[in-house]
Parts: sequence; C-alpha cells; structure tokens
Amino acid sequence: MATPVKKWLLRVAPWFLPVGIVTVWQLASSVGWLSTRILPSPEGVVMAFWTLSASGELWQHLAISSWRALIGFSIGGSLGLILGLISGLSRWGERLLDTSIQMLRNVPHLALIPLVILWFGIDESAKIFLVALGTLFPIYINTWHGIRNIDRGLVEMARSYGLSGIPLFIHVILPGALPSIMVGVRFAIALMWL
Repeated sequence: MATPVKKWLLRVAPWFLPVGIVTVWQLASSVGWLSTRILPSPEGVVMAFWTLSASGELWQHLAISSWRALIGFSIGGSLGLILGLISGLSRWGERLLDTSIQMLRNVPHLALIPLVILWFGIDESAKIFLVALGTLFPIYINTWHGIRNIDRGLVEMARSYGLSGIPLFIHVILPGALPSIMVGVRFAIALMWL
C-alpha cells in the first residue's frame, strides 16, 4: 500500500520537468545567458499576456483564429468524412480516390504555401484552405480504416437477419467505424491550430 507521500509524489511527478524547464528558462533570462530578443522570459510572456488581455486585443485575435479554425475544420472534416465513406464502402471508390488523396497527403504543407498564395492571395480564404487541407487527411484515413476493419462476422450476421444497404450502414457499419472516425476527429482538432 502506497503512503500518502508516495501518492502525492506520483501525482505531482509529471510537473517536475515542465516546472524545471520554466525555472531554468527564467534564471537564464534574468542572468543574461539567454537574450530576451531571441526568447522572451516567462515573466515577459506573462506580462504581455496580461497587457493584451486587459486591452482586449488578445481576445479579438483569439476569436478570429477560432473562427478560422472552426470553418476550416468543418470544411476539411466534412470532405474527409465523405471521401472516407466513399473509399471505405466501395472498392471502386477506393480505386478512384485513394491513390490521389494519399499522394496529396504526402506533400508537405509548407511546400504548398506559395501555390496557396497564388491561388487565394493572403487573405482568410488561404488560411481556411490550409486548415481544411490539414484536417481532411486524418479524418479520411481513420474513416476508411474504421470501415475496412469492421468485424466481418457482424456484417454477415446482420445480413442473415435481412439488413442491407442503408439499414446495414446505420446499424452496423457506422457504429463499428465510429471509434476510428473519432480518433481522426481528435487528430484533426489538434492539427487545425497549427
């Protein structure tokens, strides 16, 4: 049985490294080993946070970034789900779509930025396009994976009970693929802020 001190240490142990890094960072900035022009001190970051919060500027920029991320996620997530369903449910859909989508997925987003600037300029549509592109792929891949890895025994059992088409999709395929789809959504939510 663990003692209360041991339980407390286990609970706070994950905080040792981050607190240590911030402490060393602040000390290095205070002593002058680390130029604040290269990396602002933690104290400077907190002061800037309070200043921008008090003026309302931080909240305005946060609202704009959130709007951009949500619109891009909605577009990219919807496309990823639709394309994943098409390629996951149909061998012809997979043959038609998967190779092209996998090819685009492997192109680094930084390499696309000059093309995106040419296509959309530097306004909000370019940023939303990049967010949508970043969120499309995890949802597509996990939707396809979830559908393709459904237990075939469940599908055969549902068919033996007379399910086919849309009822089979709603009662067997979608619930079976949903955990994998949600993993894709979780990754996409993280990527929409990059």
